[in-house]
Amino acid sequence: MKIHEYQAKELLKKFGAAIQDGIAIKDISQFDSAIAELQSRGINQFVIKSQIHAGGRGKGKIYNPNSRQELILEGGVKFVTSVEKAKEYAVKMLGNLLVTHQTGPEGKIVKTVFVTEGLDYKKELYLGILLDRNVSQNVIMASTEGGVEIEKVAAETPEKIIKEWIDSAVGLQNYQARKLAFGLGLSGSAFKNFIVFIQKLYKTYEDTDASLLEINPLVITNDDRIVALDAKMNFDDNALFRHPDIAAFRDLDEEDPLEVEASKYNLNYIKLDGNVGCMVNGAGLAMATMDIIKLAGGEPANFLDVGGGANKETVANGFKIILGDPNVKAILINIFGGIVRCDRVAQGVIDAANEMHVNVPIVIRLEGTNAKEAAKLLNNSGLNFEVASDFKEAAEKVTSVLRN
Repeated sequence: MKIHEYQAKELLKKFGAAIQDGIAIKDISQFDSAIAELQSRGINQFVIKSQIHAGGRGKGKIYNPNSRQELILEGGVKFVTSVEKAKEYAVKMLGNLLVTHQTGPEGKIVKTVFVTEGLDYKKELYLGILLDRNVSQNVIMASTEGGVEIEKVAAETPEKIIKEWIDSAVGLQNYQARKLAFGLGLSGSAFKNFIVFIQKLYKTYEDTDASLLEINPLVITNDDRIVALDAKMNFDDNALFRHPDIAAFRDLDEEDPLEVEASKYNLNYIKLDGNVGCMVNGAGLAMATMDIIKLAGGEPANFLDVGGGANKETVANGFKIILGDPNVKAILINIFGGIVRCDRVAQGVIDAANEMHVNVPIVIRLEGTNAKEAAKLLNNSGLNFEVASDFKEAAEKVTSVLRN
């Protein structure tokens, strides 16, 4: 699960990490009170930040959602020194469409604006924490190239990325924090403040079951404070039951509608850009299915793992999600009958296809317990099914029906 910048900063503040102060508003009627509150804290210059689940906001463009030819504002993040200008930018952002390199041309509607303090700083850094699955340890990545996409730094100047792996049994050690600070070229008060900051940041990451915590940029202010100017956090969905406060941050408007719908049925669904809908049981088999579709010359439209028990209800819900994507022109069902019998799956597919009135070609490969009985049921159903006997044949058949 992803959350917004202002929500991530709320969590960081809870754990004592220094953040850029601010107040989130969802309606322009809340602007004046937000500004008054910030001014009471001694803040007199501001940054107005659009809040969407995508990067590149500063270089993005704000459009009228009803007429995408009408450019309203260049940039979804604006620094200002006057209240009047701050309000003008907030008005132009709220309710309008922000398009960045990460949103794609469809963009995202800005429903929240973060009114924050404008900080004077002398240096931008990058700091990120995530799980390195290759070594089964968390890794802290730091770079002097703050404010730049870390992927670009990794591709062009990888030597500027410092990495420190953390043993989960002992956690972040003081010597590792110092090593990171030295690697960033810090000294004096900035060095000491960084040590405190990284320790609190790592505790935030660990205690919230985050899967990613990224600060870009992390800034050194003119008085050597270390402050999170931006914050991005993702969380392990399987651990959210331990964090109802974080689960409450979920913004369904920022998620793909089909993925939201699939979550209601406990289906693991991720929308892709192809035209072959996939319904598979097991994550590994689902990944392999997508791979073999591509090898056969097709393009998968989704990842969909229906779990171990593929019955009529599960299949019907799967059809509903897959067919919600207008790009889907054919469906490949690939089920291994280990936990569940193939003939029961076959009957579930027949019943669901009849009830759902599926009008695209369906290729089915069932292997495992009672696979032969399942094939007979499918072939005798009178429905528009193509039955495959193996993995390769299934992929070739589904790409073939698309070409015909």
